[in-house]
Amino acid sequence: MLGRLGIESEFKGGLRVTTPEAMDVVRMVLTGQVGRELVGLINSHGPYAVGMSGEDGGLLRAVRTGTVVDGEEVDLGLVGEVVGVDPRGIEDILDAGRIPVISTVAPEILDEGDGTGSTTGQVLNVNADTAAAAVASALGASKLVILTDVEGLYANWPDKSSLISSLTATELREMLPRLESGMIPKMTACLKAIDEGVERAHIVDGRLPHSMLLETFTTAGIGTQVVPDEEVNA
Repeated sequence: MLGRLGIESEFKGGLRVTTPEAMDVVRMVLTGQVGRELVGLINSHGPYAVGMSGEDGGLLRAVRTGTVVDGEEVDLGLVGEVVGVDPRGIEDILDAGRIPVISTVAPEILDEGDGTGSTTGQVLNVNADTAAAAVASALGASKLVILTDVEGLYANWPDKSSLISSLTATELREMLPRLESGMIPKMTACLKAIDEGVERAHIVDGRLPHSMLLETFTTAGIGTQVVPDEEVNA
């Protein structure tokens, strides 16, 4: 959509810089287009889904984050990290028997440490994987499932025979620096969820028909699961 609107994208360290102009498009696409498409697909089976964003009801709160390139801090513009979740809006939807579909944009708070949650009036683009982990933790979820376009986590990518079916949080923490860049946010999200009390975190191939059912309702499951260290040591 940025290309169609003639908005040029700048990248630093392989990451897109989100300008105010680009942020308007991010909100429009994630909340107004992608979110609505997902709601429509779910609701083709019945009146189940309700669309919302991280801005609704103060659901998400975020602070700006940058990145480090060649040892120097780099400003990525309106890019943020979720530092707070108010799950009451989601819980209301769940209590009504509906499925919340959340687009991951979040209000920027003034100062994470001031305790007031006051916002700057700006909205930040946040990573969907890590936002999902924060929501799972805030809800006390028993499981976080992240869909991707590979079979799971590989010990030695691209060797398909090195697929890992299960590993502990400590094992994952040791592997993180060696992972492919595209898998790092997903596995970081899994680790965050486990560290904050979610019982299981899974990476599942979203291209596979019925992958969620196979993961949830079969003994063996599919993809890669991350479990707490104490479960293995018990």
